Amino acid sequence: MEPLITETEQPAEQKPAAEYVEELCRQAKAAAARLASLSTAVKDLALSAMADGLIAKGEEIIEANARDVEALEASARGKENKALADRLRLTPGRIEEMASGIREITKLPDPVGQVSSMWRRPNGMQVGRVRVPIGVIGIIYESRPNVTADSAALCLKSGNACVLRGGSEAIHSNTAIAHVLSEAGQQAGLPVGAITFIERTERDVAVALLKQDRYIDLIIPRGGESLMRTVTEESRIPVIKHDKGVCHIFVDADADLKMAATICFNAKVQRPSTCNAMETLLVHQNVARALLPGLVARYVDAGVEVRGCPRTVQLCPEAKPASDDDYGKEFLSLILAVRVVKHLDEAMEHIARYGSHHTEAIVTTDYSRALRFLREVDASAVLVNASTRLNDGYQFGLGAEIGISTTRIHARGPMGLEELTSQKFIVFGSGQIRE
Repeated sequence: MEPLITETEQPAEQKPAAEYVEELCRQAKAAAARLASLSTAVKDLALSAMADGLIAKGEEIIEANARDVEALEASARGKENKALADRLRLTPGRIEEMASGIREITKLPDPVGQVSSMWRRPNGMQVGRVRVPIGVIGIIYESRPNVTADSAALCLKSGNACVLRGGSEAIHSNTAIAHVLSEAGQQAGLPVGAITFIERTERDVAVALLKQDRYIDLIIPRGGESLMRTVTEESRIPVIKHDKGVCHIFVDADADLKMAATICFNAKVQRPSTCNAMETLLVHQNVARALLPGLVARYVDAGVEVRGCPRTVQLCPEAKPASDDDYGKEFLSLILAVRVVKHLDEAMEHIARYGSHHTEAIVTTDYSRALRFLREVDASAVLVNASTRLNDGYQFGLGAEIGISTTRIHARGPMGLEELTSQKFIVFGSGQIRE
């Protein structure tokens, strides 16, 4: 994973980091007050203009992205981890996907102003709750440029201003995307500062952002362990973590093995660089011989490097011996750790020890064990007979998401529009007083 921020050379004439960041955050705070009262029609008009802007400026964005990809591929990190370049690279198709994602957000219900409940007290007073924007959301993320577009669009639709801090590896890509979105949004009626992007990459700027509790109401970090640790240690602002995904699937003794093979293959191979891809496969000892040889051969044909426990290696000569470090590791690539376990309890103990509370799944036809797994496994989403890749806002019917929260407070799992709002009490009285 990319470090929070790398030290880079900055022109001597630039403002001090704290002053630079405070100015941007103050502007975002002023914009948030106006955004909170914008109509759905205006927000949707701005979103459509932002999507159109991405398509119109697609070539310029790809040119900026090429600078980032070239620099990464020339670096030691890029040479060692090809998945990083894949996550960073933009194509006309990926830009179209970003634009389509923004257009889809225009179709989602606006959560702002929704009354979630209303009740009458014995004194005749009516009390209710209504959804309101959080205010200013700071988002710190790593090398995926699409996060810039997704975050800006979701924050806008939910009535929030955003301050975006992308990783240094994607600085040219993110700057180009943010400029397009901000310019298009302002032309459609958004206030200046509604979409704010921090263009400087030195560490002091990132740390200064985490101290802006006067202007920023929430920080959402998206990335690896180093990023999460730095943000949680440095931030004065409430944090909702979107942490690494060390996801497991446990194939139980009573599993439908054909179903299990299909689910497990999809969870690892369909898109291995995502946080909801399976990183460790746990197999009950009673079905290991029937399941693993064929499944591991299929993995190897698909380019997966399988690292297994001694029993796995015994059953599957293609597998390499796993080290202790392979369990609990987020590979984000075509590498899979496999372990044969004695029973459900051992599988859940393994998940409790090595999991990241992101996504966990069981494949079984035993109803009682399925319910026990659902009840006792601690994760943002727990699935029965389904791929971990399904832990996603679109797949769950929430629409677009800003990420998958592994935090227990306020929001957990895919964060859609509702999760980017808070609630306030509203009261309708007719002269009531407290006796």
